[in-house]
Amino acid sequence: MNSIQVQKHTTLIKQKARELGFESCGVSKAEFLEEEAPRLETWLKEKMQGEMAYMANHFDKRLDPRLLVDGAKSVVSLLYNYFPKEDLAKGNGQKQNPEEESYKISKYAYGRDYHFVIKDKLKALFEFIQEEIGEVGGRVFVDSAPVMDKAWANKSGLGWIGKHSNLINRQVGSFFFIAELIIDLELTPDAPIKDYCGTCTRCVDACPTDAIVEPYVVDGSRCISYFTIELKEEIPTTVKGQFENWIFGCDICQDVCPWNRFSKPHQEPLFEPHPDLRNMRKQDWEEITEEVFRELFRKSAVKRTKLKGLKRNIRFVSSPE
Repeated sequence: MNSIQVQKHTTLIKQKARELGFESCGVSKAEFLEEEAPRLETWLKEKMQGEMAYMANHFDKRLDPRLLVDGAKSVVSLLYNYFPKEDLAKGNGQKQNPEEESYKISKYAYGRDYHFVIKDKLKALFEFIQEEIGEVGGRVFVDSAPVMDKAWANKSGLGWIGKHSNLINRQVGSFFFIAELIIDLELTPDAPIKDYCGTCTRCVDACPTDAIVEPYVVDGSRCISYFTIELKEEIPTTVKGQFENWIFGCDICQDVCPWNRFSKPHQEPLFEPHPDLRNMRKQDWEEITEEVFRELFRKSAVKRTKLKGLKRNIRFVSSPE
């Protein structure tokens, strides 16, 4: 295939991604992630994945997309904004004293589970590629297989990896989902961009559990998101009093990041919170029933903890130290 055709296909895919509502789209050559390999190995050796055993599975596949898709030539990385119009953790924008503050859930979980919303859009993009370009093989990924999405998005020029280990984009901050298409079609790769964190350490300083053990290294087993979502047993008492009312996930390291002053509210109706979620006070959370839980989180990522897990988190955060 000549370079003009390759560029034409690349432009076509990026235009369609925009039409489907993706914030940005970047391309990398499908190859072994050489720089990531030693980092991942060290991270796993230090047991920073905690009980997330799946992180140690498929080590080779995580680092080489050609083992996931035969003949893979390109990784198409996409960003989908989820920054809400209203931050429910701040309670209608009013400054509250800590006693009045309600419990908090991560912004990404306000609305419909992102896996379903984005997978449908990815499938639509893949079908478009097959219709417009021809027989293209590949797979779509949304946080659903051993794909190092942040590494690929970084490689594709969509942002840089911040000191909190999340991807940051200069135009829109970091409140977005990352998805990929790994395909056997040659495309024009983008170049990575430089790191714009500079000397800032706000995320490192703000983490109440000291999960960011050093800039760019997060001990997953010490993160509030890990404790409230991934950990299935009781939360260790060593982190008592450190959760700042977070009961599902945590946005602290992103909330303090100066680049998120550029975050713009998403335009995805499916990410809008259930109306009742806006008015939940501490007592409502503490008395939540199976029926209310099902209604509020019917198609939400919060279902991952089940009611039992959510109640455990609420108990842990609310009980005296």
